[in-house]
Amino acid sequence: MKILGIETSCDESAVCLIEARGNFDKDFHFQILGNSLISQIAIHAQYGGVFPNLAKREHAKNLVPLLEQTLLQSVTSCQGDALPKKIPEELQILLARERALYEKLTVFLHKYGKPEIDSIAVTIGPGLEPALWVGVNFARALALVWNVPIIAVNHMEGHLILSMMEIQPHPNYSQILKNLRIEGSMRRIQFPMLALLISGGHTELVLSERWQQYKILGATRDDAVGEAFDKVARLLGLPYPGGPQISALAKFARNDADLTQKNAEKIKLPRPMLNSGDLDFSFAGLKTAVRRLIESEGLTLLRSDLETPLRSDIESDLDAFRMQVAREFEDAVTDVLVGKTMKAVDEYGIQTVVVGGGVSANSYIRLLLAEALAKAGLPPPLVPAPGLATDNALMIALAGYFRALNKEFADPSELRANGNLKLV
Repeated sequence: MKILGIETSCDESAVCLIEARGNFDKDFHFQILGNSLISQIAIHAQYGGVFPNLAKREHAKNLVPLLEQTLLQSVTSCQGDALPKKIPEELQILLARERALYEKLTVFLHKYGKPEIDSIAVTIGPGLEPALWVGVNFARALALVWNVPIIAVNHMEGHLILSMMEIQPHPNYSQILKNLRIEGSMRRIQFPMLALLISGGHTELVLSERWQQYKILGATRDDAVGEAFDKVARLLGLPYPGGPQISALAKFARNDADLTQKNAEKIKLPRPMLNSGDLDFSFAGLKTAVRRLIESEGLTLLRSDLETPLRSDIESDLDAFRMQVAREFEDAVTDVLVGKTMKAVDEYGIQTVVVGGGVSANSYIRLLLAEALAKAGLPPPLVPAPGLATDNALMIALAGYFRALNKEFADPSELRANGNLKLV
């Protein structure tokens, strides 16, 4: 089965075509036929975060070129004119609604016929609704013209399923083309399974006792963990996105024994809700604690006065202060995430732990969680392959494939974006 995945939930525009066979526990295997992605990080960095309407504009500009590139990579037969001479009324409405897509999409549809695909999978939520709607309307238009079924995909299920995959590069393709023709299969999963989903918009612990059934055990009551990383980075005068910046500085601090000893007692942050008795999270107060720590040093909101915030040399007390705050913040976040995860592991007899979402790329969180699981006699957590932790269309195509096996197709006319969609 060939599935075309479309992802526009935040600031990555992505299209991916896969071919897959089998089921979760029956010889599942997939291969990427074409894969294209454009990140908007550089565009949003000047604002310190993602602007929804700006993301919407960029998605509308990017999707048709990404689709064309993906289909050409796949060598999928799609020659000919797919656009009917009389455009259906529903398609006219869609094109009018997404005017930025109109010109490029009509040119594309006149140039290419229907590709060899079986279904279209598109993210409908959660995420930024203006951005989501671009992908949803794009998928609806293609489904109408090509007369193929459409699958509504939960973005968080995409992260979860991608973390379950064992990824292998194709032997006939170089590292330059590592995003093409990679293959994958399902790792060994034992239930009950627990997913720790950590990203810029989510911090959740999700229980699964069988395939595609989920129960949220705990979630953040305010800021998501990725959001907290970005906000603290901004307080420290570090550029967006903040997670990699803070992690790099924290690593420098841990490797400097003198720096660690100097500030071990001076710089302390709380571990919010670590002992609350439930599985919920809260990170807004941690951000406030960092702000107060900065103010206690007689500083205001720091501006980046470093040539590069990731350098390891310490040329001033301010450099040392930044590094140590970054270390203590990452330590606090990790203590909470690992502590809550292990509490759920104990309470629900968890056999497999999966970590997904953009923050799952954090190597320190991975390390400490693996150590905690080892002490409990469990295998390391399943995490996404390098480069696949952030949003991408591969995860949407994969999640869509498993829903397609169950014939869970959506009515294109009723498909809606839902920024607050839950994983249930």
